[in-house]
Amino acid sequence: MPANPAQLLANSPEYTVSELSSALKRTVEDTYGHVRVRGEISGFRGPHASGHCYFALKDESAKIEAVIWKGVHGRMRFKPQEGLEVIATGKLTTYPGSSKYQIVIEAIEPAGIGALMALMEERKKKLAAEGLFDEARKQLLPWLPEVIGVVTSPTGAVIRDILHRLEDRFPRRVLVWPVRVQGEGSAEQIAAAIDGFNALPDGGHIPRPDLLIVARGGGSLEDLWSFNEEIVVRAAAGSMIPLISAVGHETDVTLIDFAADQRAPTPTAAAEMAVPVRSDLVVEVSGLAARALVAWKRGHDDRRTELRSAARALPGASELLAIPRQKVDSAAAALPRALRASTNVHHRRFTRISGGLTLRVLRAQVAHAKQSVAATGSRLSHCTQVGLRHRRDRFAGLAIRLRTSRFANAQAQRDRITRDDERTQQLFERARRALVTLLQQHETRMTHSAKLLAAVSYRGVLARGFALVRDDAGRALRSAAAVGSGARLTLEFADGQVNATSDADRTAATSSSPGSSPKSQPRPASGRRATKPADQGNLF
Repeated sequence: MPANPAQLLANSPEYTVSELSSALKRTVEDTYGHVRVRGEISGFRGPHASGHCYFALKDESAKIEAVIWKGVHGRMRFKPQEGLEVIATGKLTTYPGSSKYQIVIEAIEPAGIGALMALMEERKKKLAAEGLFDEARKQLLPWLPEVIGVVTSPTGAVIRDILHRLEDRFPRRVLVWPVRVQGEGSAEQIAAAIDGFNALPDGGHIPRPDLLIVARGGGSLEDLWSFNEEIVVRAAAGSMIPLISAVGHETDVTLIDFAADQRAPTPTAAAEMAVPVRSDLVVEVSGLAARALVAWKRGHDDRRTELRSAARALPGASELLAIPRQKVDSAAAALPRALRASTNVHHRRFTRISGGLTLRVLRAQVAHAKQSVAATGSRLSHCTQVGLRHRRDRFAGLAIRLRTSRFANAQAQRDRITRDDERTQQLFERARRALVTLLQQHETRMTHSAKLLAAVSYRGVLARGFALVRDDAGRALRSAAAVGSGARLTLEFADGQVNATSDADRTAATSSSPGSSPKSQPRPASGRRATKPADQGNLF
């Protein structure tokens, strides 16, 4: 008989909520470790305060939660935007806090050209609303720039076309700022190049360009997308140097074309816009010079004719000077009579004034002057006393303030000396302890070194019963072959030295004769090492 279903359920194992959530998480992540999902971004409100992005991907009948971590969002080339259809690559996982599954996005890209065009149109409307594309803010291009800055790839054909065209029309100095024109990080490099050219100072080591050209060859919309990035458009709109946009072919349109001061259909056309044709300028200047010379000659002839006409109409010098000469003669005739009349007038005035200068008048004036001097002296004395009184009061106040400040300064200096003395005592005590510790460390190291030296010294070997053999020059001998017959030797023991002479028949004693029997030679113990003498200890 089958068991009761209720009993079967009662005997099934129990899971906690955390265990069940963890099991579901492992199952989902193992099954969908790498997926690509196409859908429309919904509920995107920009990065969270933590830097992470939370939104949803949806289609006609379903929706899935999505998250982009902060580090991944910073490295993305295309940023998520509300309503944009994208293809997201990542892995599925679960969020136990709300019992739902979500996709952790690692890469995101627009779903086809239509999505890129929609994103481009939306960004164009946003930047246009800010006034970045207004004609009123566009600058006029310089007629003949001295220095031209080019922002492009240094390895492409674009820079060669621009340089070749400038060389044909009017050679100018060109500064190239090498950048990447597509791929990740290219938009930041282009914007940094535009800002870098604008940041160059006038009269610096690197000349500031008079005109900028941002150029790139043709390509697909994805290849040209770096020039649609907001950072590039804002850099072009904010450039104080006139800028020509030469991106792609004539049919290619990017957002930098609207922000630039002038758009060129190709990089070669940008070079043609930048400078005029030198040969045409030479012809034009020659024509203007010839016209200026003809005009100068004609004006010179006209002025010569006018001068001659004016000279014929003017009267002669004698006629012009006749009346002034007559006036001078009349004045010369009247001068003696006028001098005598003036002398008489001045003599009468002197006589009238000298009559009033009597002794009584002079004494009255002197007395009046004495009274003025006395009054001025009394006023001066009074002012001097008042000034002295004011200064005495001021000096008394300053003396009191000086005495008080002197006492306060002396007390402050005493306190400072006391603090410095305490700090000196503390430093002295710390130095003393540090010196004692350092001496102890050095003493310990010297003790260890002495022990190590004694352990490795040859004198320890001598103390165990060995001897050191030297020749008469004091060199140590390490083999019997180095000792000649009758050589004078010095044997050094642990307790002193002994002089000796080598034996003359050393060879006969140390080597076997031809007729000697092999049995007379000592044989080592078979299968065993020679036993170490009992008095030979370990060197270490």
